[in-house]
Parts: sequence; structure tokens; C-alpha cells
Amino acid sequence: MANKRDYYEVLGVSKNATDAELKSAYKKMAIKYHPDRQVGKSDEEKKAAEEKFKEAAEAYDVLRDPQKRQQYDQYGFNGPQFSGASGFGGGSSMSMDDIFSMFGDIFGGHGDDGPFGSFFGGGRQGSRTRKPQFRGGDLRINVRLTLNEVLTGVTKKFKVKKNVVCPDCHGTGSQDGKTETCGQCKGSGVVYRTMRTMLGAMQSQTTCPGCGGTGSIITNKCKRCGGEGVVTGEEVVEVNIPKGIENGMAFNVHGKGHAGKLNGIPGDIQVIVSVEEDKNFVRDGKDLHYQLQLDIPTAVLGGTAEIPTLDGKVKIKIEPGTQPGKVMRIRGKGLPALEGYGYGVGDIIVTTNIYVPQTLTKDEKEAFEKMRESDNMKPESSTKESFFSKFKRQFE
Repeated sequence: MANKRDYYEVLGVSKNATDAELKSAYKKMAIKYHPDRQVGKSDEEKKAAEEKFKEAAEAYDVLRDPQKRQQYDQYGFNGPQFSGASGFGGGSSMSMDDIFSMFGDIFGGHGDDGPFGSFFGGGRQGSRTRKPQFRGGDLRINVRLTLNEVLTGVTKKFKVKKNVVCPDCHGTGSQDGKTETCGQCKGSGVVYRTMRTMLGAMQSQTTCPGCGGTGSIITNKCKRCGGEGVVTGEEVVEVNIPKGIENGMAFNVHGKGHAGKLNGIPGDIQVIVSVEEDKNFVRDGKDLHYQLQLDIPTAVLGGTAEIPTLDGKVKIKIEPGTQPGKVMRIRGKGLPALEGYGYGVGDIIVTTNIYVPQTLTKDEKEAFEKMRESDNMKPESSTKESFFSKFKRQFE
């Protein structure tokens, strides 16, 4: 690593450079040392320019990534999980095609439609041309779950209407399986155009309009799919929903969306989860809140109360003199954490309410009249203050 230059020095920027400044600096260096600008120079000069080109790409790859940049700023070339070459092997082992692939936003794509496909007329004649691979569209499914399903996780099946591979041509789009090389692009999938600029002759490449970039022409199109390689169909899709998932979360099921044209890449299915309201509980992350209605005798004398859970019922002890708003916790009876978003299992949090009957029998009324005369039935000042404090906090 001793012979490696500081990445900020390589790009000619300060350590406080913004993303836009980094991109601009790299683009200038990429243009300066681009292989197509080295036409007419000696082999030694071309080799030196290529090393500068790779060095700049290596520096930009590290500094444009916030995590890699932070590690580099802190540890230099000796950082953990960071070899100093960011996978380039010191820059010299990185292929030119790999650099063009990684920085398609700079070069506009390599081997496709990018303006740097053959820069300034020098010609990158040996570079490979990548033919397009069509990607199928994505689908969206809304899934409703109960809290019990969130507790255990669940697998659900859906019958999905989507584009599927044509069964007649097996996705090739050809009735007889035969194609011909495109005469316009000679099978490369791209056509070239040369124009003169202030920097010299510039040759750009675009997708061939004759074959759409495939490099071949289907002469006898499949009658069922019309040469597309896909038809409308149905498929039963299984979706595994992990335990602990929360309302509003979404995840992708890869490769289960629309089939791609001409045996292209299938799209994905996005699953959006909604959790139904429960008659007993209000969810708060892993915890479940439950409102317990206590009758006056049990609140005064104590006893037991039966509490529902997601997998049965449990009994809890009610202490004599239990007050409204008292909170009790039943540990480990809540919901599990979603993997990657925490750990452990939540609790059921029980808050007590005291049920006050609206009508009384004659005997009940007489009993309460007697109790009202007792000093022991009158609230203490500390109790009044506690209630007032709770009431006040609701409006703070």
C-alpha cells in the first residue's frame, strides 16, 4: 500500500468534497485518460493513461460510497473490511469493461447506448457489446394478517394473473425456433454514428432500431404470442410472511412478477402487509396493550382475573385496593421481533379500569350508602394528588 496515492489527491479534491464535486472531478479525469483519447500515442503513454484511468475509478468507487469513505477517512488503506483497492486489486487488475459497467451513470452505459461507447473516434473495437435482456414488470399484492398470524408467521397462496412464458415457443418468440442475424447491425445489437465536436471526432452508439438490440430478427413469429415470447396467464404464488412483521411493511418476492419478453428476466412481486385490528389488543411494536375491566368488589378485596392471550388465557393476581390505571405486565406473551429489526418477544401490558354499574338494586344501594359514611371509603389526599397528576399529564 506504500505506493498508493491518497484518493482525494488522485481526484484533485478536498476531503470535504461533496458528492457532486467528486463526480465532476472523476468525470474530468475519465475524459482526460479515456482510452479513446489516447489514439496516436505510444504504447508507453497509453499504458500510463490506462493506469491513471483505473486509479481514478478506484478512488471514485471508494469515495462515492458513504460507508467506504468513512472507513477510508478513519483508517486509510488499513481499514477493516477494506483492502484499499475496493475490489479493484490495486487498480491494475480491474478490467476496463468492469469500470464502464460500475459507472454507467458517468459513461452513459458501456456497450449499450452510452456516448463513450467509442470515444473520440479512436474506437474500442475489442470491447464486447452487451445485448439487452428484457425485464418483466413488477406486481403488487396486498396481504391482510391477524395478530395470530403475526405471532407465528404464515404462508399464503395467491392466484396471480400475469405475463407468463409462451408455452408454444418457450419464450423465443419464434414459431420454428429460427432467427436471422440483423442486417442493419450485423448481429451486434447497436449501430454507430460519427460526428465532429470541438474535441474531435466522436463516435456514439445506439440501440439498433431494426432488431431492438437483440442482434437477430425473428422471421416466423410465434402465432400465439406474436413474437413477444410471453402471453397472459395465471400462476399460484406462495408468499412466506415472517413472524413479527408490522403493519405497513413491504417486501419483495423475487422473480415472481411478469415474465420478461424473449426469455428475459422476470419481475418481482411486492407484498404490502396490513395487520387487522384485534378485538382485545392494541399493538405497540412487540407489546400488546389490554384494558382490564375490574368490578368494584375485586378491585377493593383483591382476587384473580382472566386475561386473553394470542395462544390461550392466563390468570393474574389482583391485589386488594387496586386502583384505576394500575399497569401490570405479563412477560413473554406479546409478539416476536421481526428478524433484523430487534430480538426477543414482547409482553402483554394490562391496564386496569374499574367498572361502575349504572343501576343498583335496593340492597346494593343501601350497602353503598353505608360504605359512603365510612372514612375509609373517602380518598386520601395522596390519592387525589396522584389522580390529578395523571390527568394533568394528558394535556401536557
